[in-house]
Amino acid sequence: MSTTGFTFEFSENRTKTLHVGGANAGAQLNINTTNVRYKMVDIVTRLIRMNSLGPAFNRMWGASLITNLADGVLVAAAPLLAVTLTKNPVLISALSALVMLPWLLFAIPIGTLVDRLDRRYLLASANAVRFLVAALLALAISTHRITILWLFLATFTIGICEVAADTTAQSLIPQILDKSQFEKGNSRLQTSETVVQGFIGTPISGFLYATAIYLPFFVNSLGFLIAAGLAISIPVKFLQQIRIDVNQEHNTNFVAEMKFGIRYLFMEKTLLRLVITTASIGLCYSLATSTTVLFMLEELKLNTSFFGIALTIQGVGAITGGLLAPKFSTVFGRSKTMTVCIFLSSLVVLLEGFSPNIYWFVGFSTFGAFTISIWNILLMSTYQNLIPSNIFGRIHGTRRTIVWGLMPFGSLLGGAIAKGGLRLPLYIGGAIATLITLFSIGFMLQIGETKDVAP
Repeated sequence: MSTTGFTFEFSENRTKTLHVGGANAGAQLNINTTNVRYKMVDIVTRLIRMNSLGPAFNRMWGASLITNLADGVLVAAAPLLAVTLTKNPVLISALSALVMLPWLLFAIPIGTLVDRLDRRYLLASANAVRFLVAALLALAISTHRITILWLFLATFTIGICEVAADTTAQSLIPQILDKSQFEKGNSRLQTSETVVQGFIGTPISGFLYATAIYLPFFVNSLGFLIAAGLAISIPVKFLQQIRIDVNQEHNTNFVAEMKFGIRYLFMEKTLLRLVITTASIGLCYSLATSTTVLFMLEELKLNTSFFGIALTIQGVGAITGGLLAPKFSTVFGRSKTMTVCIFLSSLVVLLEGFSPNIYWFVGFSTFGAFTISIWNILLMSTYQNLIPSNIFGRIHGTRRTIVWGLMPFGSLLGGAIAKGGLRLPLYIGGAIATLITLFSIGFMLQIGETKDVAP
């Protein structure tokens, strides 16, 4: 279940049907997705044929591709299953909350585990647990023993594993790749995630669900099992040794290590300012986009039949940005590219509020998806340069708790502001985000080129 309240189904003629919640409940959007899906598969094929970044990265990337496919299947199937179990809107919305809740509760302790354990085994274990949960869910559905509470428990457990898998994968990048390859690695991970999860996994899920309700969850579990095997097979000889046995007797306490990660972030002023800046902008973005679906359908009078096409065009913008991010960084420099992209992305959010019609809005939002995709890839590469590899898990978990923890509050605030007009969240969120980026230009121009803050 997405934050905009969409669920996807696919009929036999391969036409996407989108049920829109809120004021347009019951509306159906019919879009032919066959050509789009084939083009997305072609993009994945081209990605795989790119210059190899080494056996270790290829195994991890393969695991990521499979898990993204499994996630895409689950994202579409879980809400469809939920509405067959309950019609209570509070319980349905709780499903989305349970996906984000593990990031707030477990990102920091899981980040600490990532720094203490062999990251290959942790990534494999997270996928193995997801395999077991999804398999049990498929079994419960096929035997008619599934309830909404069991679905909640499965969603929450898979969410915890998602935190572990995501944190571990990002922490593995500095171990597997040289610094000069960070941007290429992050570009491939993010672009393939967008393509595989959004354009392949979701359509497959609809067809499987139409065949038998338990099938998407069975395929989901199989995907996680394959990903676990790929993760455990990452060649250990290609991993850089990052464990440093300094004051080992003082590093054995789990809680102390967790506190050290939090304290480290707040002591490193460069990192702290970067996290505060991105968290503030993220809050503004979540405020601005919280009611975008209503703005498009009610304010801009978009025909529901074309809503899916608008989303697909925006997705192409994000994919293009992901593919071009390393090239832009090489030609213009990482810091300049990051500064320009986050400024333009924020400005575009403001301009979206002034859109006179849907064509202008789609143009703005597609360009915004292009710029924010570049920003995200270069931002992650910057973090991987700034944060020592042996404590990356803790810092990553702490910053995710801060950044993602603020987003739900932004969404709620945006919904309240929208009562005064559907353009207002875009005006306010876009204007504040643009001002933040303007005041941060000097900082951004040097942050991308900053070297490690610690050895």
